[in-house]
Amino acid sequence: MQAHTTSAAVGAAAATAAAVHVNIAAYKFITFDNTEEMRPQYQAICNELGLKGTILLTPEGINMFLSGPRGQIDQFLAWVRSDARFADLEVKESLSNEQSHKRMLVKIKKEIITMRMPLIKPEEGRAPFVEAATLKRWLDNGVDDNGQPVVMVDTRNDFEVDVGTFNNTVDYRIKKFTEFPQVIADHKDDFAGKTVVTFCTGGIRCEKAAIHMQNIGYENVYQLEGGILKYFEEVGGAHYTGDCFVFDYRTALNPKLEPTETVQCFNCRAVVTPRQQLSPEYVYEKSCPHCYGK
Repeated sequence: MQAHTTSAAVGAAAATAAAVHVNIAAYKFITFDNTEEMRPQYQAICNELGLKGTILLTPEGINMFLSGPRGQIDQFLAWVRSDARFADLEVKESLSNEQSHKRMLVKIKKEIITMRMPLIKPEEGRAPFVEAATLKRWLDNGVDDNGQPVVMVDTRNDFEVDVGTFNNTVDYRIKKFTEFPQVIADHKDDFAGKTVVTFCTGGIRCEKAAIHMQNIGYENVYQLEGGILKYFEEVGGAHYTGDCFVFDYRTALNPKLEPTETVQCFNCRAVVTPRQQLSPEYVYEKSCPHCYGK
């Protein structure tokens, strides 16, 4: 029997072929006591493979956002996972026609994401997590598996939330993550008798946030495993409005993990769309209509 190729299949194949770069996001909380020694090795292999992005090496683990062709990304991940500490490193992927970053940086930091809460050590025990499919079922029903109301708490900065978030989410309009511990402590009584699900872009902030909430007495709190990006990958955009802000030239991804027309000024954080209305230098102050002339 002769096989017939549908136009949809042809289109999907063409789109995949055109998206020649793989963009990965990955992190792991683990004791990393030789960051100074490893930094030049990470920089060297990324340069050798032509990868672009940012890698943070910290005493509490690793955080990375990288972009490059499939073969080179796979080579890099094989090298990283050859270190026993990162053998089980999980990665979230999206595709694009261009590399999502324009340069390659390997930095040493004190924390994967700055929270300034030294008692929070995810390596010593994670907060409970909920996977994307389970969360969707909870949101479909309005309650968790025990019949408790589910409340979503966004741990991201206000300008990220403005690009898109889960429906009916709690958003405290924080300017930076270091503000989260105090604001969530101040509102503890608001969540009595409810199941709280914290979330962020890729899972790092909500992992720390959920542990902090447990430490201060929250009884039924979860983190969204893999964050918004993993949710998009596994269940799409159900119960989510808008796009997901990402810290690279793409600015935002839709629930299909595709770059959108959203542009955000890195000076004033104003959202400007469509992309075609701005010059390629939109990240500079004089290119943003909200900043220009101020």
